Amino acid sequence: MPSKKALIRRPGPRLAEGLLTHLERSPVDVALALRQWEAYVAALDAHGWETLEVQPADDCPDSVFVEDAVVAFRNVALIARPGAEARRGETPGVEEAVARLGCSVNRIREPGTLDGGDVLKIGDTIYVGRGGRTNAEGVRQLRAVFEPLGARVVAVPVARVLHLKSAVTALPDGTVIGYEPLVDSASLFPRFLPVPEEPGAHVVLLGGTKLLMASSAPKSAELFADLGFDPVPVDISEFEKLEGCVTCLSVRLRELYA
Repeated sequence: MPSKKALIRRPGPRLAEGLLTHLERSPVDVALALRQWEAYVAALDAHGWETLEVQPADDCPDSVFVEDAVVAFRNVALIARPGAEARRGETPGVEEAVARLGCSVNRIREPGTLDGGDVLKIGDTIYVGRGGRTNAEGVRQLRAVFEPLGARVVAVPVARVLHLKSAVTALPDGTVIGYEPLVDSASLFPRFLPVPEEPGAHVVLLGGTKLLMASSAPKSAELFADLGFDPVPVDISEFEKLEGCVTCLSVRLRELYA
């Protein structure tokens, strides 16, 4: 049976100091962000996900974006080595959490860098964004860990956004979705569907036809509903100010051994 466990990490008091690459800084309401995070977690819980809170990393403003700290394939966890040095303190707590769940643990080693937000898995295909936060050596090490397990690793150039999954995610049928002005190489994906809003490019597959997505993309939600999916909108406006989206606020572990 597939597992439905999700790692989450509570936003810390320094959230408003989070790193920015492609956006201008605007004020972040930390108290509102906490309420939004709680509603995000509640949406996961409501759809059958067991949420597991990772120990805080309050010295790291971006630590709420827990997806960047690890990539999991089947029962193997690859601990990231973030491209931003200031984020490297985020990984020990995540490593402890996946080890506690029984995962086999590997690590990206220097000089490799890898952010989990650069990794999009569709079945046994792993797309990995090669760009600002993930380097060629990080891609090589990811291949070395996951290809022996049966994964097919495809490197994708990323230049217009922070992470690959800032540009594209995928629907339950495997169709890749993205906001075209921010997608570097849509032709690399066998099936690509453009969406009308930037936040509409980000969905979390909750199970069945349910799609967790930002409430800031109502036109995209209409498009998905017309295709037979069921959008579950959540307000993550404070995280969007920090280049965050619905995918990076959790690590979904779908293939843990029973």
